[in-house]
Amino acid sequence: MKNKLMRYKLETAGVITGAIAGWMYWYFIGCSNGHCLIASNPLVSTPYGALMGGIAFSMFRKQSVKQ
Repeated sequence: MKNKLMRYKLETAGVITGAIAGWMYWYFIGCSNGHCLIASNPLVSTPYGALMGGIAFSMFRKQSVKQ
Protein backbone atom coordinates (compact mmCIF):
# COMPACT_ATOMS: atom_id res chain seq x y z
CA MET A 1 0.00 0.00 0.00
CA LYS A 2 2.80 2.39 0.89
CA ASN A 3 4.50 1.60 -2.43
CA LYS A 4 1.43 2.61 -4.43
CA LEU A 5 0.96 5.73 -2.32
CA MET A 6 4.53 6.80 -2.98
CA ARG A 7 4.19 5.93 -6.67
CA TYR A 8 1.10 8.09 -7.09
CA LYS A 9 1.95 10.84 -4.61
CA LEU A 10 1.40 13.61 -7.16
CA GLU A 11 -2.10 12.37 -8.01
CA THR A 12 -2.88 11.81 -4.31
CA ALA A 13 -1.88 15.40 -3.56
CA GLY A 14 -4.10 16.55 -6.42
CA VAL A 15 -7.10 14.58 -5.15
CA ILE A 16 -6.70 15.95 -1.63
CA THR A 17 -6.19 19.52 -2.86
CA GLY A 18 -9.14 19.26 -5.23
CA ALA A 19 -11.43 17.87 -2.54
CA ILE A 20 -10.57 20.75 -0.23
CA ALA A 21 -11.05 23.24 -3.05
CA GLY A 22 -14.42 21.68 -3.98
CA TRP A 23 -15.67 21.91 -0.42
CA MET A 24 -14.40 25.49 -0.09
CA TYR A 25 -16.17 26.40 -3.33
CA TRP A 26 -19.45 25.06 -1.95
CA TYR A 27 -18.95 26.74 1.43
CA PHE A 28 -17.83 30.19 0.31
CA ILE A 29 -19.47 30.60 -3.10
CA GLY A 30 -22.14 27.93 -3.30
CA CYS A 31 -25.58 28.35 -4.76
CA SER A 32 -28.32 30.10 -2.81
CA ASN A 33 -31.33 28.76 -4.70
CA GLY A 34 -30.27 25.11 -5.10
CA HIS A 35 -30.47 25.02 -8.91
CA CYS A 36 -26.73 24.80 -9.50
CA LEU A 37 -25.76 21.20 -10.17
CA ILE A 38 -22.27 21.19 -8.66
CA ALA A 39 -22.29 24.10 -6.21
CA SER A 40 -25.58 23.38 -4.44
CA ASN A 41 -24.47 20.26 -2.56
CA PRO A 42 -21.16 19.53 -0.78
CA LEU A 43 -21.57 15.81 -1.51
CA VAL A 44 -21.31 16.65 -5.20
CA SER A 45 -18.81 19.52 -5.20
CA THR A 46 -16.21 17.74 -3.04
CA PRO A 47 -15.81 14.59 -5.20
CA TYR A 48 -15.99 16.72 -8.34
CA GLY A 49 -13.14 18.87 -7.01
CA ALA A 50 -11.18 15.74 -6.07
CA LEU A 51 -11.60 14.34 -9.58
CA MET A 52 -10.55 17.60 -11.22
CA GLY A 53 -7.59 17.96 -8.87
CA GLY A 54 -6.38 14.43 -9.61
CA ILE A 55 -6.66 14.99 -13.35
CA ALA A 56 -4.96 18.39 -13.17
CA PHE A 57 -2.04 17.16 -11.06
CA SER A 58 -1.56 14.04 -13.17
CA MET A 59 -0.73 16.23 -16.17
CA PHE A 60 2.58 17.11 -14.51
CA ARG A 61 3.82 13.50 -14.27
CA LYS A 62 6.82 12.73 -16.43
CA GLN A 63 6.25 9.89 -18.86
CA SER A 64 8.84 7.14 -18.88
CA VAL A 65 9.94 5.86 -22.25
CA LYS A 66 10.16 2.06 -22.55
CA GLN A 67 12.22 0.63 -25.37
